[in-house]
Amino acid sequence: MGMKSKVVLGAVVGIVVIGAVSANSGDGGDGGKSDKASVSAGEKSGGGQGGSSDAKPAEDKAAEKGSQADQFKAFVNKNGTPTEKEAVAHITKVQGADEQNDILDTADVYTDFTGGIMGEGTGPAKLIASAFADWKDSENGLVTVYDAEGEILGNGEF
Repeated sequence: MGMKSKVVLGAVVGIVVIGAVSANSGDGGDGGKSDKASVSAGEKSGGGQGGSSDAKPAEDKAAEKGSQADQFKAFVNKNGTPTEKEAVAHITKVQGADEQNDILDTADVYTDFTGGIMGEGTGPAKLIASAFADWKDSENGLVTVYDAEGEILGNGEF
C-alpha cells in the first residue's frame, strides 16, 4: 500500500505544478494590454509639446509593426546613449523578445560582428544586452548576443 500511495501523491503534485505553470502563462495577455495603455498615455502627454510630435507616433507605430530587430533598434535610437546606438546598428536579427512568461524568458540577438568572444564585438555585446534590459522587462530573463557565425559574444539579464 505504501508504494501505491507514493505514486498517487506524485501524480497529484505533478498535476498541481502543471496547473500553476498554465495559470502563469495566461497572465501574459493582460501585461501586454497594460503596456499598450501606458504607451498610449505617454504619447498623449508628449503630443502637446511640439509641432513635430505628430510624426513620432507614426514612426513608433511603424516600428511596432516591423521585426523584433527593427522594434529594438527604434527603441534604442529613441532612448539609448550614443554608444548603444552605435552598437545596435550591427544587429541583424532578434528572436524571442515577443514571447515572455516571466518564468524562463530567453531572447537571442544576432549581430554582424566577427571573431567570437575574442573579437571586436564583445564590448558592444554588453551594451546591446544592457539596452535590451531597458527595452524588455522580465522576472527571469536572459538575453544572449551572437556574432555573424553564431558564436556567443555576451549575455545579460533582463
